Amino acid sequence: MATTVPVLPVYYGDPMPAPEAVLLDVGGIFHLPSHDRIVAAFARAEVTVTADLLDRAHYAGAAEFVVGDLEPDWKTRWRAYLDGYITACGVGDDPSIREEVHTHLDSEFAVGDLWSRIIPGSVDGLRALVDTGVHVGVISNADGTVAERLAAQEGLQVGPGLGVNIECLIDSGVVGVSKPDPKIFRIALDAIGVEAEAAWYVGDMPGIDVVGARAAGLRPILMDTFGFNEGADFDRVKSLADVAEMVLSAR
Repeated sequence: MATTVPVLPVYYGDPMPAPEAVLLDVGGIFHLPSHDRIVAAFARAEVTVTADLLDRAHYAGAAEFVVGDLEPDWKTRWRAYLDGYITACGVGDDPSIREEVHTHLDSEFAVGDLWSRIIPGSVDGLRALVDTGVHVGVISNADGTVAERLAAQEGLQVGPGLGVNIECLIDSGVVGVSKPDPKIFRIALDAIGVEAEAAWYVGDMPGIDVVGARAAGLRPILMDTFGFNEGADFDRVKSLADVAEMVLSAR
């Protein structure tokens, strides 16, 4: 049975100065794909997969979306993500089986509300991060509905509500620009009134989140829950609680 790697957080390079703001992704940080729907997609390809493999599979796939430039070959990178995902779910090398799984997973991932499973502990970790006193916001490549979905799940919202109160939520589907374009990071920084060099960004895909944050001047931190990015040249954590501890330690 898969286990996490208990070696995080991992710091790379110079010690981190305390940030004024921490900005967060949604996918891989708060949301993961619905287990039921992914299991059903595999079943349509006549492959049986158990739900306990799926969260790990996401991070395995994300690690294959490697650091590159600001204009990635999305088709190639997405296929690499799905290849890593499928392999982590135990699918072997038979090309016809893998292609069938690819087809059904690709179709399922194209449906906007697939990312609906709240990651256990993520809301508590967010609350701990907000309690450190830093400015906290969200930047997500999404479809324009992520704010509504997170608020409905009582996870987070901008302003008072049933979830954790954050300061901004930038959805690419609303603002018309997506990561890794540095413009979307600048929109969030302007919203909270913080300079890029005083901000951290926590995401889950090296080729999107690390690349984009660096281009915008923020310090990237990768959510590497299962330790798939050992030796990488960026900081890594396994939970938002780790990020809160990093903020406090930097002070």
